[in-house]
Amino acid sequence: MSEKEQAKQQIEELRAEIEKHNRLYYINATPEIADREYDRLLQSLEDLEKKFPEFGSPSSPTRRVGGAPLEEFRSIRHSVPMMSLSNTYSKEELVDFDGRIKKLIPDKKYTYILEPKIDGVAISLRYENGELVHAVTRGDGKTGDDVTSNIKTIRSVPLRLSAGAPAVLEVRGEVYMDTAGFAKLNEARQETGQEPFANPRNACAGSLKQLDPREVAKRPLDAIFYATGELDGISFETHEQMLQSLKNYGLRITPTYWICNEIQEVLGKLDDLENMRHEFSFEMDGGVIKINERRLYGPLGSTAKSPRWAVAYKYEPEQAETTLNAISIQVGRTGVLTPVAELEPVQLAGTTVKRATLHNEDEIRRKDIKVGDKVIIEKAGEIIPAIVRVVTEKRTGKETDFAMPTACPVCGSAIEKREGEVALRCINLQCPAQVKNWIAHYASRGAMDINGLGESLVEQLVDNGLIRTPADLYSLTKEQVAGLDRMGGKSADNLIKGIEESKARPFERVIFGLGIRQVGKRAAQILADEFKNIDALMTADVQTLEEIRDIGPIVGKTIVAYFQALESRTVIDRLRAAGVNFEQEEGSMGSELDGLTFVLTGSMESMSREEAGDKIHARGGKVSSSVSKNTSYLVAGESAGSKLDKAEELGITILDEEQFLALLGSDEKLKDDKAGQMGFGF
Repeated sequence: MSEKEQAKQQIEELRAEIEKHNRLYYINATPEIADREYDRLLQSLEDLEKKFPEFGSPSSPTRRVGGAPLEEFRSIRHSVPMMSLSNTYSKEELVDFDGRIKKLIPDKKYTYILEPKIDGVAISLRYENGELVHAVTRGDGKTGDDVTSNIKTIRSVPLRLSAGAPAVLEVRGEVYMDTAGFAKLNEARQETGQEPFANPRNACAGSLKQLDPREVAKRPLDAIFYATGELDGISFETHEQMLQSLKNYGLRITPTYWICNEIQEVLGKLDDLENMRHEFSFEMDGGVIKINERRLYGPLGSTAKSPRWAVAYKYEPEQAETTLNAISIQVGRTGVLTPVAELEPVQLAGTTVKRATLHNEDEIRRKDIKVGDKVIIEKAGEIIPAIVRVVTEKRTGKETDFAMPTACPVCGSAIEKREGEVALRCINLQCPAQVKNWIAHYASRGAMDINGLGESLVEQLVDNGLIRTPADLYSLTKEQVAGLDRMGGKSADNLIKGIEESKARPFERVIFGLGIRQVGKRAAQILADEFKNIDALMTADVQTLEEIRDIGPIVGKTIVAYFQALESRTVIDRLRAAGVNFEQEEGSMGSELDGLTFVLTGSMESMSREEAGDKIHARGGKVSSSVSKNTSYLVAGESAGSKLDKAEELGITILDEEQFLALLGSDEKLKDDKAGQMGFGF
C-alpha cells in the first residue's frame, strides 16, 4: 500500500472514530475518552489533512471552524416552507384546539405528543446522502440566511449522519444558548466593557448573525431537532418514531417528551413540565402539543401561517414587582463599574431577590429607570435577576434620576470609557476593589481553592495593607492573620495551611486564578495542555495562540498583553518563588469513573454541585444536565426535583450524598462499580 493510500485509509478511520466519539458525548451522554484524547485524535486528523489536502472533505470534523469571515450571508429558499406555531396561554383554548381536531377528523383515532418549547432560534438543516449540505434560518418562512459555517461550530451537530441515512433529510429544530454559558458570557462581556446580552435567545440570535465562525465557536451554542422538512427515501408513522430516528442518525432531540391519549392528560403533563423548567440547559417557555400520528397531518392541513395539527402553549414568565430603593456601583477585578439595583426583597422563582444587575448606564437610560421606581423583575435565562420594565403608572413624582460617578467610588481615581466599549472603568490598577476581586477570584473554588479565604477576610487583608496581589498571600504569617476580626489561632492556622496547600493546585487552575481577561476555566485547561509550563505560555505570540482551537486572535491578544505587563511578570515571579505549581502534570487525570455519566440534583452539605462535577471530571466521568437511559447514576441531594422522579421511572441507580462520597473516596468501590457490583442496595 502506497503512502497516499495509507494516509487516505488513516484519515477515513480517524474521521469515523471522531464522529463516533461526538455521538457518544453529545447524543448518548456516554463518552468513552477524555477531552485530551479527543483533542489528540482531532490534531492527528488535521495534520494528515494538511499533508494530503487532496483527501479533504467539507464534512470532516476539522472543518467545524475554518476559513475567512464571510462578506455577507447568502439567501436560500426552503424546499418546504418553515411554518410557525400558533400560540396560546390558555388551557381552555387547548381544549378548543382538541375540539377542532375532532371536528376535522371525526372518525380517526389519534394521540398527542408533548415536548418542551425551546426559546431559541429556528433552524433547518439539509442532509443529502448523510452529508450536511447547508443550514438555513427561518427567515420569512420561505427564504432564510445560509448560516452553515456557524452551525458547523456546534459540536453536537453532526456534519455526517450515521449509516443508513436517507437520500434527503431536512431537519428543523432550535439553536439555543446554554443558560449557564449565557451567564458566564455576559460576565465576560461586562469585564471587557462590552454590552451584555438581554437574554439567552438574543445572545443566540446575535451569535448566528456573526460573519466570522471563529467568533461563533466561542459561544456556548447547542441545538435540538424536533421536525422535518423535505424527505426522500424515508417516511415516519409517528412523530415519536421520527424523533427516535433522528437520534439514531446522531442528531440531538428533546431530553423528554410524553405521549398522551387525550387532551386532559396533556393538561396535567403541562403542569409537570412547568415544574421542570429550571432543570433544562435551555430556556423553556412552554410546551408544544402535536398530533403524534403523521398520516393525519395532510387531512388536518394548515392555515396560511401555522399547521392545524400542532399548537404551542406558553407559560407566563416568572416575574415579580418590587421597589428600586437605590443603585449602587460595583467595581470588578478589571476595573469595570457596574450599576446594581438594590431592591426591596421579593420572592421570585423560589428565591429571595434583593439585587439585580443594571449592566451599564446606557441600559438605565434606555429603560428610563429612576431610584424609587416600582419595577418588574424576572430572571433572565432563569439565572440572573434583571429589571424588565418600570411601572411608570405608579410613579409619584418623588423618584430621582441616577447618574454614574465621575470618579471611582472606591479609590477616587479617574475613570475612563475606552473606544468601542459601553462600560466605565477605573484606571487605577491598585484600586482596592480591583485588588479584592482579583484575590477573591484567585482563591475561589474554581481556581486555587484556598479554604477559609472568603470575601470578608480578603477585604480585611487588603484594607489592613497586608496584601496587594495574590503573591502576597504566601508571605502571610499566623500572627498577622490571627489579629484580624473574627480570626483566632485555629482559624489562622487553617488559613495558612490552606494557602500552603494551594501551591500544589493543577497548572490549569493557576492560569485561571491569574485572572487573565477572557480566559475562563476551559480556556485555562486548553492553555495548560498546549504549553505545559508558564514559561512557554508567557513567550507565546499572538499567531501561535490564535491557531489554538477555542482560543483565537482576540483572546490571544489579551493573553500576550497580560504577560507583557511588568506587574503581571512580577506577580508570576513571586508566585514561582513561593513554590506555586507552574507546570502541567502528565497523566494527572484519573480514570476511575471512565465511561460513567452522572446527573446531579438538589443540594449537598459537603460541596457545591460545581465542585461535585469537578471531582467527577477529575476521575474521568461525565456530568449531564438531564436524566436518560444512558445515565449511570443520579446523585440526589436535599430538595431533589423532578430529575429524581425521572431516574426512578427509568430504573437509574440513585446515590445520596454519603454514597456519592463513598464512590469518590474508595478505589475498591470504584472498581466494583465499573463491574456493576456496588452494594448500595438499589
